[in-house]
Amino acid sequence: MSLHLHKPLVLSIAGLDPSGGAGVIADIETFIAFGCFPTTAITSLTIQNSNGIASAEHIKATTLRDQILAVVREHQVAGVKTGMLPTAEIVEVVAELVSEKKIPAPVIDPVIRSSSGYELIEREALQSLVQQLFPLASLVTPNLPEAEAITGVQIQDESGMRRAAKAMREIGAPAVLIKGGHLLEARTPAFESRRQQAGRLRLRHDMPTSAIDVLDYAGQVTVFKGEWISGADVRGTGCRLSAAIASCLAKSMTLEDSIRESKRFVADVIRRATRNSGSSLNEA
Repeated sequence: MSLHLHKPLVLSIAGLDPSGGAGVIADIETFIAFGCFPTTAITSLTIQNSNGIASAEHIKATTLRDQILAVVREHQVAGVKTGMLPTAEIVEVVAELVSEKKIPAPVIDPVIRSSSGYELIEREALQSLVQQLFPLASLVTPNLPEAEAITGVQIQDESGMRRAAKAMREIGAPAVLIKGGHLLEARTPAFESRRQQAGRLRLRHDMPTSAIDVLDYAGQVTVFKGEWISGADVRGTGCRLSAAIASCLAKSMTLEDSIRESKRFVADVIRRATRNSGSSLNEA
């Protein structure tokens, strides 16, 4: 008898955070919150907590393949999201299986670097991600540093987000949602210090007080604006957003409605963390 009892089954292909806030654990929590049945395939075992990532041991590509096959051979997968895909071999396995096994087009969270500066994907793997997996995606969800790293477009405002989204779509992604939270994070001294140390974004400090995300879907651009919620050190929002979108798509919602519902969900997560500042949620 099927374990998921007619719930849409969603698969997370991502890394494991033992502290419980990011990666597949965050994805599992999100799938359940959206009434979906969670399954996972682990790509990397990371050693991390709220202070950052110390190290990571990547899973062999053959082992990842076996994990995914164990799920898809028994169940009908309704939705997929990917997170940390650290090696080119891992990216290639995911791309092959999405094509060969008729797995639903994944929501791709192109995780490149942790907030503490730890590199989460090898250079060759990033190239494979763009060339092999982006064209198979339903949606790619980079934050601003990721969008800049992938496209080379300098992003300082909404116009830059639009240019970067278009550039990513032109290199193969059918739909791109660029998350603009870092535009506002740059207003804080802590983020500015991290940005300068990492050589990241050159952002102005006169940005609006709303959070802006830009979707480019087949050339049609939609701008999502929401409340900027401050007051908590919230990590894991990228994981949860992509997992939520995959869950909504698995329930046959449209892409735009999936994004709207997922943004509301993540905003609620941040509000809860703000009210309960003693707890911390992890950021991929």
